[in-house]
Amino acid sequence: MMAQRPSEVAAERPLKDLFSELSGELSFLVSREVELAKTELQEKASLAAKGGGALAVGGVAALVGVVMLSLAAAWGLAEVIPTGFAFLIVAVIWLVVAAVMATSGKKQLSKMKPPAPEQALSSMKQDIQVAKTSLSRGVSGSLSPPRASGVRRR
Repeated sequence: MMAQRPSEVAAERPLKDLFSELSGELSFLVSREVELAKTELQEKASLAAKGGGALAVGGVAALVGVVMLSLAAAWGLAEVIPTGFAFLIVAVIWLVVAAVMATSGKKQLSKMKPPAPEQALSSMKQDIQVAKTSLSRGVSGSLSPPRASGVRRR
């Protein structure tokens, strides 16, 4: 017995069955792509949370250090000029640093793009292209079953 080619097997199946199978496979494919996107976003969120936590702890430690250094600088400067003016000078320096950093941070954030699930989007684009190609071949190809030899239609 000779094995049939896939095109011969598809040609013998009714069009309704082929579309039903295509619909089922597309549903499965879409659900898998959605799962991939969810997984990818969860991984990115987990990394962002860990990085954010480390930054927060580092920021608090840096703030305590900066306050201590600022107090030391103001008290040291108070040995030369009146205490009020010494603390005022240190405060103005910190306000200038804050303004520069806020401007720089705003500029950096404006460059940020949203964290999209790149792998899932790329995979979906490929799947759509394959589906379009398959459908265009199916429409142009013959899907009607071949006539059986020896059987005449009336």
